[in-house]
Amino acid sequence: MSPRAGHAGHSPRTLAFVESPVQLLNVLEWAHLHGLRGADPLPSVPAQVRRTVAGDPPRTGADLTVVVLSPTDPMTRGQLRRMADLARDEGYRVRWEEARGGPAAPFQTVGGLAGSLRRADRIVMGDPFSRYVQLLLTITRAKDLVVVDDGTATMEFVAQLARGERLVRWHRKGGRPGARDLLFAPVSSSARRRLTPSARRRVEVFSSMPVTETPQGVTVTANDFSWTRARFGPPRITKGADMVGTSLVETGVVDGEAYLEAVRHLSKTHGATRYFAHRRESADKLHRLAAETGLEIVRPDLPLEVIARRGPIGRTILSFPSTVVHTLPLALTGTGVRVAVFDIDPTWLTENASPRAQGFLAGVTGTAKDVHRLAAVAPA
Repeated sequence: MSPRAGHAGHSPRTLAFVESPVQLLNVLEWAHLHGLRGADPLPSVPAQVRRTVAGDPPRTGADLTVVVLSPTDPMTRGQLRRMADLARDEGYRVRWEEARGGPAAPFQTVGGLAGSLRRADRIVMGDPFSRYVQLLLTITRAKDLVVVDDGTATMEFVAQLARGERLVRWHRKGGRPGARDLLFAPVSSSARRRLTPSARRRVEVFSSMPVTETPQGVTVTANDFSWTRARFGPPRITKGADMVGTSLVETGVVDGEAYLEAVRHLSKTHGATRYFAHRRESADKLHRLAAETGLEIVRPDLPLEVIARRGPIGRTILSFPSTVVHTLPLALTGTGVRVAVFDIDPTWLTENASPRAQGFLAGVTGTAKDVHRLAAVAPA
């Protein structure tokens, strides 16, 4: 897809919607690869001063406007603030929306964005499963749609689009749709149709994840984290090992006690000293991990790809199946850091886990490149 596609005579109006720090990072990677232009920086005005609730002061010359549909989780909001500052430093406009700030917030957000959506030539989104994003897609007239990585969910989105299935997150339990699903079904169906390429609409998927089922007409572009590598590092490498946390307990996939035992075993076996918490991990769970394993719990203020690239980072990074087993080897290319991934034992899964969970997680691990695959920890 051409970075200058759009109406003749001007650069395209590109509108990106993000709800997580990783999505915003991958929007910056996409913009860097496609050569989107940023505006000249505002002179002598710190980001903390120039930031407003609605967004930045008007800036001319930028090809990209990032709209942050802010969640309520404090950790996610904090990382999004930091990533928004990096986007501003690149010269892009950032519009911060308190999209979940009360019962009226969704109506105010959608109403305030309607004009920009209708004028946009290209829409970039980080989560096509998001009901918020699906609703916004019903308004836009853009001819170019781009889906950037939102972790392992991107693999499932591409597969579902290729098979013509309804868009459902992989970790949701199978069975009949609930009342809210049925109520929202027309919007979800409309979004799926809009995300299907046609003679009038181009669709691009920008991903570092393996794409095995490419929908007809979809352009797949590889994300190699070139912006992150150019912007940060190389990192200082420490002698020890670091562990990457996961939110599989919080999403109801993995049993909490089994996870705690696995972390305890892995940290002792491989000499891990730090545990980089996922932004969705609960405070109670992290407190137990610290007390029972002796690990130093680190709450990153940026996505782990950026944290690792800035350093310091352990010579070995231990992880369960997750997005980072695909992204960290790319971000840390040439540094000598080893990423080791451990399978999820089937006995760890909860009774509420989706029937697809085990196969999907095994696929995340099995398709990862440049990682050391290690046997699952024996269940407690």
